[in-house]
Amino acid sequence: MSNRRVVVTGIGAITPLGNNLKDYWGALLEGKSGAAPITLFDATNFKTNFACEVKDFNPTDFIDRKEARKLDRFCQFAVVVADQAFNDSGIELEKINGDRAGVIWGSGIGGMNTFYNECVDFGTGSGTPRFNPFFIPKLISDIPAGHISIKYGFRGPNFTTVSACASSSHALIDAFNYIKWNKADLFIAGGSEACVKEPGIGGFNAMMALSTRNNDPKTASRPFDKDRDGFVLGEGGGALVLEEYEHAKKRGAKIYAELVGGGMTADAHHITAPHPEGLGAKNVMKSAIEEAQINNKEVDYINVHGTSTPLGDISETKAIIDLFGDHAFDLNISSTKSMTGHLLGAAGVVESIACIMAVKNNVIPPTINHFERDERIDSRLKLTFNEPQERSVNFAISNTFGFGGHNASTLFKKYN
Repeated sequence: MSNRRVVVTGIGAITPLGNNLKDYWGALLEGKSGAAPITLFDATNFKTNFACEVKDFNPTDFIDRKEARKLDRFCQFAVVVADQAFNDSGIELEKINGDRAGVIWGSGIGGMNTFYNECVDFGTGSGTPRFNPFFIPKLISDIPAGHISIKYGFRGPNFTTVSACASSSHALIDAFNYIKWNKADLFIAGGSEACVKEPGIGGFNAMMALSTRNNDPKTASRPFDKDRDGFVLGEGGGALVLEEYEHAKKRGAKIYAELVGGGMTADAHHITAPHPEGLGAKNVMKSAIEEAQINNKEVDYINVHGTSTPLGDISETKAIIDLFGDHAFDLNISSTKSMTGHLLGAAGVVESIACIMAVKNNVIPPTINHFERDERIDSRLKLTFNEPQERSVNFAISNTFGFGGHNASTLFKKYN
């Protein structure tokens, strides 16, 4: 049972950079920014009036109009990216055992749009409750997993992980573990988030977590830069088909990469601030590497959490140096949040996709918007500033850290 391998056979992505895998990956390599003034609501009076929105997304292009109205935006993203991944995988439903196929989804917040709209309608009304009968089903975080399982008849393990910004990484790791433990043969796993809304921007502004660089949104997300002033809120979703290797091989599936390690730790330090020495971050990468049974020196790339916050970027780089020693200066590091913004609960899967594509194509996506070095960050680190870098990538780690001190790392291996 412990020898069951897990491979990636399908990918779906809706991001601020593109609404499919090809466009997303292409924009990463081009170093494009997804940040722009907010269009989803009037943000004139907010401290931050820009975000990384998904562009040109019309749910009725993919979902029946009547059904689309029953889904919150985060669930619309989920249904569409799951369909992309399913179609990409080439799975034929009549040839698999639906009892051995599951769905594990991640979302840090869930149906914020629905919750806000319904409460505003009630609060500005006469006091007579006229709530939409789909209010609760649209709101709850677990509902994408339900919709996806119903569509494909996947009757295996089915639930949602909620761990703030680590949510979809935990979803991938849970799916990985259930396949290894012979509880299932394949999963659609991933996450989605849609919080570019008044409470999302206003709430993070109140925490002083968001960049307020309103005069230049495209350069606002600048991880590791001396003048970084907070993260840029993003939205979107990603999905992977994770499959037991022999199951995939038997049906002739294409294989993008192998998932070989999943680390999970807690900082046990503070509800929002990272451990100053990056203890949880160090331990979570160490855990993923140990599960993969590889040497630290075999890691070629780390897609860091790298949110462009004053504290987080420093603690994460400290953790990398502490864990990898001199090899920290040989491997490549980048933060694709410099382009996508921070997708909260969807960040883990979207950034895992960047790792998978880096492993597959031997190229590191850049960290854009670097203008001035922060002297508190070791200049010997290869932070892949502003331009992609071609190199051999056999192993890649994706880090995600969530409010509450939740840490998760996924580790992908090149498939030969």
